[in-house]
Amino acid sequence: MYRFIDHTADIAFEVEAETLDGLIEEASKAFYEAFVFTDRLEVTEEVEVEVETDSEDYLLYKWLNELLYLFDTRHFAGKEIAVKIDGLKAKGVIKGGQLRDELVRCEPKAITLHKFTVERKDGGWRAFVVVDI
Repeated sequence: MYRFIDHTADIAFEVEAETLDGLIEEASKAFYEAFVFTDRLEVTEEVEVEVETDSEDYLLYKWLNELLYLFDTRHFAGKEIAVKIDGLKAKGVIKGGQLRDELVRCEPKAITLHKFTVERKDGGWRAFVVVDI
């Protein structure tokens, strides 16, 4: 589950899931929904993503930065996301397609560390993310 939070000059979202894998999947969906009309995005390709870090919170941060990199350099957006965590490594497959101008809601600039949190909560996981636009 994810929900958007009103925030000036940025887009913020809060994500909750039972597992860390699920948290990254939901955060990915929130990222794409914030910037892309995903209901109109055609699934035409799969992209494999892998990130590794030394802490659980930066795993999500690095993952979202990889999505931003794909958005900016390959003009790729995802619609279906599957992630598996192995220690402090996240590996996943994103099914999506190429962005066209009419599919972009607005352009993300950076995943920020402003109020960025990843925490265990009530037997699950919670994250708060702010993206500079």
